[in-house]
Amino acid sequence: MPGQTTTGSLKQRGVRMTRQRQILLDLIDKSGKHLDAESLFHLAREKDPKLNRVTVYRTLKMLKMEGLVDELDLLHHGGDQHYYETRMKREHAHVVCLQCGKIEEYFGEPLAIIRKQVKETFGFEILLVRTEIGGYCPNCQMLRDQELREAAGQ
Repeated sequence: MPGQTTTGSLKQRGVRMTRQRQILLDLIDKSGKHLDAESLFHLAREKDPKLNRVTVYRTLKMLKMEGLVDELDLLHHGGDQHYYETRMKREHAHVVCLQCGKIEEYFGEPLAIIRKQVKETFGFEILLVRTEIGGYCPNCQMLRDQELREAAGQ
């Protein structure tokens, strides 16, 4: 799917492209962030004040069902909400800081190796791979080390 747009994929599947759907797709495709449904709703309302919450949720559900958008929990770093991104990107892992919630995307050969090994070991036809890695970013590591030093010195 790399190089293909979500809008193009929807049109190929015979899904009518409304202005409201286009707004949501543009936000998901071009924001550069992992947005939850509520954030998408508020950002979309800035572009079209008539857009309602139900339309946002229905559109997200349709995009998931069409296999164009992934719903991620990102290790629930921000609570129970889910985040959305298109499947148009290369396969990648999400690396989440469990302290500050910073999210990095890791594109690397080990992911392809794991996919191949799982396929060969279990005989699965793999349709979807979602990988999340949790830890502490360099800044949070430094802050945690400082807190530990201060606590030991007291």
